[in-house]
Amino acid sequence: MSRPRPRLYLVTPQLGDTASFARGLGGTLEAGDIAAILLRLEGADERTLIDRVRSVAAVVQRRDIALLLDGYPQIAIRAGADGAHLTGTEALTQALPMLKPDRIAGAGGLRSRHDAMLAAEAGADYVMFGEETGRGGRPPFAAIEERIAWWAELFELPCVGYAASLDEVAPLAQAQADFVALGDWIWTNEQAPAATVAAATERLTAVENRPR
Repeated sequence: MSRPRPRLYLVTPQLGDTASFARGLGGTLEAGDIAAILLRLEGADERTLIDRVRSVAAVVQRRDIALLLDGYPQIAIRAGADGAHLTGTEALTQALPMLKPDRIAGAGGLRSRHDAMLAAEAGADYVMFGEETGRGGRPPFAAIEERIAWWAELFELPCVGYAASLDEVAPLAQAQADFVALGDWIWTNEQAPAATVAAATERLTAVENRPR
């Protein structure tokens, strides 16, 4: 099954001051082919969380880029986000009745092929492979490539491959990830975020144009 060239999916750091972050975000969003942003927030009361989401949504959504919230499905709905990313099949299952059918429900933290299939059967809109765990651990990169290639061969549901560096972008695209996630490292990289996004987009294009 041939899949379209993957698009980028940006993951933010854990944010408290989203207003400041949003002010510098526009140039990054215009630097490449970005499908979605996953907004990760520091804990706060409900009103504060809603305000934080809305400050970023104002910049993201007017560019036809989806804004997803890491967890907090109820806040995602109240703040007008496009959906939420849930970690683990239990969190996904609990959030689905709130999010569907109007919003995106993404699934991450999937430890096995079985977990990924359960998420798909439950109604997830995408599955993510290769993201770091809460303790900073991560599967070997070869295992991530293998998992994405297996998924792309057997399932139509989109998958996101998490890139921990620019060097992982092209291999994830070659494995036929539908989206390549650039982790929060892009915001602390020596390069400006916009330059990193532009470089990642070039690598996706190079894979698409490579002779088969």
